[in-house]
Amino acid sequence: MNVEAIKEAIAGLPEDDKLSLASWLNQQTMDEWDRQMARDFSPGRRGMSFLEQVEQEIAAGKTRPMEEGFAERQHRLK
Repeated sequence: MNVEAIKEAIAGLPEDDKLSLASWLNQQTMDEWDRQMARDFSPGRRGMSFLEQVEQEIAAGKTRPMEEGFAERQHRLK
């Protein structure tokens, strides 16, 4: 079965089944994203160097609370 055949089959489903399928597909995507994040932030992987950099910036006082950044952005948008 190819993608076009799947699309045609989905188009013929009742609305409730389409919603159920969409929910299931969304969960599959979220689960894969979670697995990718776990891989990326495992020791020695690419996410760990980013995390270490962020931790160093926090320790050096180069950060500020998120609320301050949001408030500043809101102020600039006005």
